[in-house]
Amino acid sequence: MNKPYSEFDETYFKTMLENNALYFNQHLKKFLKTKNFGILKKPIEYSILGQGKRLRPLLCMETSKVFNISNEVAIFCAIAIECIHTYSLVHDDLPSMDDDDLRRGQLTIHKKWNEATAILVGDALQSLGFEALSGHKFKVTDKVKNKLILSLAKNSGASGMVLGQALDIDAETSQKELKINEISKIQEYKTGKLISWSCEVGPIIAEENTEPFSLYAAKIGLAFQIIDDILDVTSSSKTLGKNVGKDMDKNKATFVSKLGLDNSKKKALELVSEACEAISGFKDRSRNLCQIANFIVSRRF
Repeated sequence: MNKPYSEFDETYFKTMLENNALYFNQHLKKFLKTKNFGILKKPIEYSILGQGKRLRPLLCMETSKVFNISNEVAIFCAIAIECIHTYSLVHDDLPSMDDDDLRRGQLTIHKKWNEATAILVGDALQSLGFEALSGHKFKVTDKVKNKLILSLAKNSGASGMVLGQALDIDAETSQKELKINEISKIQEYKTGKLISWSCEVGPIIAEENTEPFSLYAAKIGLAFQIIDDILDVTSSSKTLGKNVGKDMDKNKATFVSKLGLDNSKKKALELVSEACEAISGFKDRSRNLCQIANFIVSRRF
């Protein structure tokens, strides 16, 4: 791959991230305005309009650009994945799960309202994700639409992210000491599956081969989790917008606890290099995706 694309340009990436977030947030608000949520309106908007990185929507938009798919089409996939991702966070923060009181720099839903509201908000957002892909305004063929819906269901459900959450909880309550490959497997499902879907949106809509993007997604998904583990040890709650140090308090098996800080960072860098290589065949069109991969190991939040 050409050197300029494999090196991280922070200014370039920051502009890309900000422009995407602006476009995405405008369309998300427009989408939400068409819905009648009744008494759930405030907590739903509170949860999804918070200060998230919008990484998964960005991946949807950028993999679509590789195949010259318009923003007006890709935005529905971006909205869908953010709804599913936010639902997973709302439920993950519940006392019966990870028991967190901070998310995206603000109180979690069950702390701001109550547990019942948090459960219902999560349920609503999950349905809303599939609604975004099912509507008549999402202008793709029925074949493509069905493939995207089925793929999102598999990646977010009991064969995907939900399985990852179950494995994570099981590992926390188990006396067995996890090996690195077992930690990787948990994160492949818990974090990786939604990232995988985001990266496959472009080729699915274009009806092209998803394999290079699946490989790219697997690499950046694991790198993302490794950096999360590092930041849990090295960062602050103010910077991350969520509680830190919980993994250590729970004596949770992480990449850092197994590999140490230096080796964890080295592993993440290797994964990013492999991710860029996976999509290098797209040459100039893969530049932004490679910048996203590099951001993942450079991020401080």
